[in-house]
Amino acid sequence: MKKVALFSLFLCLFFGADGFSQSKQTIRGTVFDADSDRPIAGVNLVLIETKTGVQTDKNGEFVFSDVPVGRYTLKATMIGFENQILAELLVESSKELRLNLKLKEQSSMLQEAIVRGGKARALTSIQKITTEQVMRFPATFMDPARLAMSFAGVANQNDQANALVIRGNSPNGLQWRLEGVEIVNPNHLSNAGTFSDRTTQNAGGVNILSAQLLGEMDFMTGAFPAEYGNALSGVMDMRLRNGNEKKHEFTAQAGLIGVDLTAEGPLNKKGASYLVNYRYSFTGLLGLMGVSFGGEKIAFQDLSFNLSIPTQKLGKFTIFGMGGLSNNNFTGPADATKWLVQKDGFDIDFANTMAATGITNEINLGKNTRLRTVIAYSGLESERTGFIKSKTSNERFRAEFDSLAKQRISFSTALSHKISSKFTLKEGLFLTSQNDNILSFSRSAIAIGNVAGLIIQPYITGQFSLGRFTANAGLHYLKYQYNKTQSLEPRASAAYQIAVNQTITAAYGLHSQLQLPQVYFSRLVNDEETNRGLGFSKAHHFVFGHELKFKNNMSLKTEVYYQSLFGVPVVTKAPFNTRRNLTTFSALNLVETYIDEKLENVGKGTNYGIEMTFQKYLTKGFYTFLTGALYDASYTGGDGKTYNARFNGRHTFNATFGKEFYNKKGSIFGANLRAVWLGGFWDSAIDVEATKNSRYTVYKVENPFSIRQKDYFRPDMRVYFKRNKNHYTRTFSMDIQNFISYKNVAYSYYDLLKKEVVVQNQMGLIPMLNYRVEF
Repeated sequence: MKKVALFSLFLCLFFGADGFSQSKQTIRGTVFDADSDRPIAGVNLVLIETKTGVQTDKNGEFVFSDVPVGRYTLKATMIGFENQILAELLVESSKELRLNLKLKEQSSMLQEAIVRGGKARALTSIQKITTEQVMRFPATFMDPARLAMSFAGVANQNDQANALVIRGNSPNGLQWRLEGVEIVNPNHLSNAGTFSDRTTQNAGGVNILSAQLLGEMDFMTGAFPAEYGNALSGVMDMRLRNGNEKKHEFTAQAGLIGVDLTAEGPLNKKGASYLVNYRYSFTGLLGLMGVSFGGEKIAFQDLSFNLSIPTQKLGKFTIFGMGGLSNNNFTGPADATKWLVQKDGFDIDFANTMAATGITNEINLGKNTRLRTVIAYSGLESERTGFIKSKTSNERFRAEFDSLAKQRISFSTALSHKISSKFTLKEGLFLTSQNDNILSFSRSAIAIGNVAGLIIQPYITGQFSLGRFTANAGLHYLKYQYNKTQSLEPRASAAYQIAVNQTITAAYGLHSQLQLPQVYFSRLVNDEETNRGLGFSKAHHFVFGHELKFKNNMSLKTEVYYQSLFGVPVVTKAPFNTRRNLTTFSALNLVETYIDEKLENVGKGTNYGIEMTFQKYLTKGFYTFLTGALYDASYTGGDGKTYNARFNGRHTFNATFGKEFYNKKGSIFGANLRAVWLGGFWDSAIDVEATKNSRYTVYKVENPFSIRQKDYFRPDMRVYFKRNKNHYTRTFSMDIQNFISYKNVAYSYYDLLKKEVVVQNQMGLIPMLNYRVEF
């Protein structure tokens, strides 16, 4: 009866019977020239649904007042510029909707561009991500990386983490950027979803940066422009939005992810603003009350902020920062008779700390030249300790220890010139001081060492438009002072509009990436110089695309790609460890493990495939997002033989549908479904006898990745109800990941307690309830 009473009270508070009138809100923003970033006066803007129009003032600013809450599409037109349409805009009563538009000068009569944010910097293999999209798609858990798993050619490595397998590449090929500079892994619980429970380089349970702070995000999957370096598979380029510079606004939400609080508003009357967010995990709150999940206590918390300070003479400054703490502690049953699997005989403590902070400055140097400078620091520390428990006493003994510390001090400057309406030029420089420390020991090996050096990356790129043709070409240079390795990398892309609604594209790029810190060390000999001389892993990227636009905000995009990897570290000579011949090893398959042997940059890899994306933007209450890819990924080891790459799933298919229902009072009910079907990844067979002797899982490396896991399938859903009242909005939502609890394979291992090979499944049904108030 108490539960029924509490539930009834909740319904009364949320759906309260008090009446209210149609709520209204303000849409405002600024329109900039995409090439010079200068505001444009006289731009005509129309809300298509209401046919209401306004025009930008001399500062490029516009305001729509008294806009009824709901979904809108905004069209921007200006003589001499390409038309632009912003779709999927959500107006709520709680907060003003603030927009920044960037228009490109027009060189011919082209069809309007349908976009979600600013002008994209790449002509191929790029997706824009918005916060609204992260909040709407099913089972994203408000994490942009989990949203990216819906894109063509992108697969998730494991349900527990946001590791991105892009076009068959290891998740380690991804680069994370914040405000334009590379940062360390920005995720909580960086050991989530791994076989060894060790730290990964680029993934974790959830992003430390709350979606409440995110602004424009670019996700690129191949043939990046010249301003991007030190990445092989993809780039997640995150930018922070500015707080409201005219009024204070707040958001509070609570759910199974945690408690999330956001505040924003003006710092002064001259346009300065603040934006700050704090989160504490729901599992952490339960842990404080003594609740554990299968012997595990999981907790995280984070704090992020962005301060925007415009000046009259020195341009605009922003001061940003983020930091997060997370831990995962597993405690097996104290009574040995209750041990069911091998892990029950262990206690495992894991802790992770990450922080990033910096300052940016943007200033116009003349009418058509703009300078942007960033200075930033990012660092993380993770520590994992594994204890073996005694079967006869309460004693435990430290058996494994892993410590990883990473620091980046980055300086970036970029000068952009708009030479004419047809030609723009950009040159820039990245300087990054990198320092990585590793200490690891277990029953099988020891790794210890330090990698420190300066990364130097100057670049130059230019874009030329003439009629229906656009071309972009540039050079990127990468040098690593640690071992004096360097690479000069040409980049080029082109687009041609063959009809008013059709465009073909092509792109090429040579790309390089530094090795992971553990690649530079040997596990078995205490000699950190063993692999110091390794050069970069490299890849030639080729992409060809076609885009067809339909009426009613629909499009179909197709891309064919070929990626030729070379200079990959492999084992070529007789191994130090005589128990196994590791000449089939390749760094392309690495996730979280360490290396046993001397490596050489002679390995190769080949990835190729075709991707298709059909998209109908959310208009008239309905949207569709369908993606599919067929691909193949292989590698050549030090033995000269070719094998399936670990992540050669061969196909990815995603289907997402959503429908919103509106009433005259401004309430919105939304229902969203997503289905994922991925080809199974590859495992190596387990050497049972060697495992029994070694007391840890040993694989048959002579024939690697010969066992294909069964295909992965997962349906997700999200339903939400928004109720708008004067000056605040309430949202109740429920996400259910894998709502049929389909059993997907994670990995296999030999369990020493059960004395058999055990197949470990991924996560089953996961419900996520959330209640959100904006005011």
